[in-house]
Formats: sequence, C-alpha cells, structure tokens
Amino acid sequence: MEKKLLREKGKLLLKAMDQHEKQFIESRLYEELFQSKQWEEAETVALTVSFSHEWDTYTIIEEAWSCGKQTVVPKCDPITKKMTFYKLKDFIQLETVYYGLKEPSPELTVPVSKDDIQLVIVPGLIYDRKGFRIGYGGGFYDRYLKDFNGVSLSILAKKQLVDEVPTESYDVPVHYLITENGLIDIHSSLNEG
Repeated sequence: MEKKLLREKGKLLLKAMDQHEKQFIESRLYEELFQSKQWEEAETVALTVSFSHEWDTYTIIEEAWSCGKQTVVPKCDPITKKMTFYKLKDFIQLETVYYGLKEPSPELTVPVSKDDIQLVIVPGLIYDRKGFRIGYGGGFYDRYLKDFNGVSLSILAKKQLVDEVPTESYDVPVHYLITENGLIDIHSSLNEG
C-alpha cells in the first residue's frame, strides 16, 4: 500500500513541475551525467524513451550519438515481464505501443546482449539514498538488473528522494543517483552511514 502511495506521489511531483523548473533541473542533470566517469567510460548506454512528463531522455540519446556511443532502448514483453534492449540509431526506428510508450521496432533494430551494455540509466518515480526506487510497478528493471554486470544509475530531482523506500526481496538498487546537486555513490554513502 505504501509503495502505491509513493508511486502516486512521484507521478504527481513530475506532472506538477512547471516547464521552467523542469528545464532548469534537466539541464543540471545532463551536466552532472555527461561529466560523470560512469558516462565517460560507457561505450553502450541503455535507457528508456521518455514520456513528456518524465526527464527527457531524447537529449541523452542525442548526446550519446554525438559522442560516438551506442544507445540501446528496451522492448518490454508484458506477458513474460522481460526486457530486451535494441540498438537505436535513429528515432524513426521507434514504434508506439501500449499506453503510448515508444519502443524499438524489432523489424528495424538489432537486439543487444546484456553483456555488451556498460551503463543502464534506470527510470523511476521515488528513490532513497540506498539506491532503491519505486518505478511504475512492472518490475521490468528489477528483473533485468538482477544479473547485470555493468553500472546502473538514475537521474532525479532531489525532491524525488525520500528517507526510505519500502522494498521486497526482488528489488535491486541502482549503483548511483544523479540529482541537480551532483552524483550520489550508493556504496560510499552506505559506508559513511
């Protein structure tokens, strides 16, 4: 029940933000992300294609292309609850699926192995400083990250941070959080705490 309430709070937070505030925070998030070692070292970056109320990932995808990085975006199977990432070279390779979600068209793209991805930018609504998050409730990323050997991070406004997110045994925390105030290394902050 608490997860459901936090999920709703997260959705409202994002939707209530005016365009000016959203753009200001986004520009800080991009700055922090693009200057991070995690971004610098990744040859292949995995991320979702954002909805308008979410942090804009189109800008991140374009920056990755301009830096010569490979970007991969997920196709979700609602029945098996599994994600497969596909190489995205152009936005015309996307198709609109359920709920208006943009996903790669399998006819126009090539799947990429989990082992070939160095960085996954994980979406979410609410986070805590241990790297746990509340997403949209599908559990796709927790399943994917369970045996992922690369780096995972999330970008968020500091107002999306709470003291604690209720967790289940299958929840997988991200390694880093990036807010408009900078990067939070989960491992370091846990050791400090």
